[in-house]
Amino acid sequence: MKTSRPSSSAPVGCTCLRLRKAARRVSQIYDAALQPFGLTVTQYSLLGHAKTLDGIGIGTLAETMVMDPTTLTRNLRPLQRRKLLVLVADVRDRRNRNIHLTDAGREALARARPGWVAAQKQVATALGDTDGPALAGTIDRLLTALA
Repeated sequence: MKTSRPSSSAPVGCTCLRLRKAARRVSQIYDAALQPFGLTVTQYSLLGHAKTLDGIGIGTLAETMVMDPTTLTRNLRPLQRRKLLVLVADVRDRRNRNIHLTDAGREALARARPGWVAAQKQVATALGDTDGPALAGTIDRLLTALA
């Protein structure tokens, strides 16, 4: 019996595993660059979203970040304890909480920006001028297709 072999252009193996491994490697680079500023890449991203989307609800932010609301809440807690952001009851529905960046959060975000920029440059250099934009486009299309 003849077995068919995948074409040389077809990916071999689990796409999910590949994406998770790549995400972990990239996250390690960002975390290392942000560590001197006392933040992880997830925390930096949450602070950035809180700045850009001031007053966003937890559920909406979870959807935006493709996260489970419970996981998001768990990730917000250390930032709350450090008083980098606050959760305020929504005036329309007191059961919901809206996220607001504090002055300390703005300062932490601004201080950590050079670390984030350095990580961006490291990853962009590794990908090169062609693969970087191609990967970003592919990921954006994948997110849209799987929504």
